[in-house]
Amino acid sequence: MTRDLAGRDDAVTVVTEFYRRAFDDALLGPIFRDVARLDLATHLPVIADFWATVLFRAGTYRRNLLHVHLDLHERVPLTAAHFTRWLALWADTVDELFAGEKADLAKSQAERIARSMVRRLRRGDASELVTIRRRDRDDER
Repeated sequence: MTRDLAGRDDAVTVVTEFYRRAFDDALLGPIFRDVARLDLATHLPVIADFWATVLFRAGTYRRNLLHVHLDLHERVPLTAAHFTRWLALWADTVDELFAGEKADLAKSQAERIARSMVRRLRRGDASELVTIRRRDRDDER
């Protein structure tokens, strides 16, 4: 049985394997390699801090994740298909390496983040509550 994620070192393991796969992916690879020009030696510790903060409340990530993606979106439109592929690669990576409560949280938080990111890139409000309220108002019409 695979063990659960237990700390930042495990976050490093997941993001390292995820980005290896993403760089090789036909849809995501060109964005990471050619548009974002990610330097993995610099990026991996930052994104590991992000996931350590999300999963373990480490408080080590203090950047603006949305801002980075907005800048990238201006250079190449990031679509729902990109986020769907990102989520599939992320979930597959997590599932192959870990199992348990924190692994499930890593996948559910990735889904929440992706939904919010897609809304924000479309210049919508990131709040699911606002989205639900808008939908309820539209249903009343």
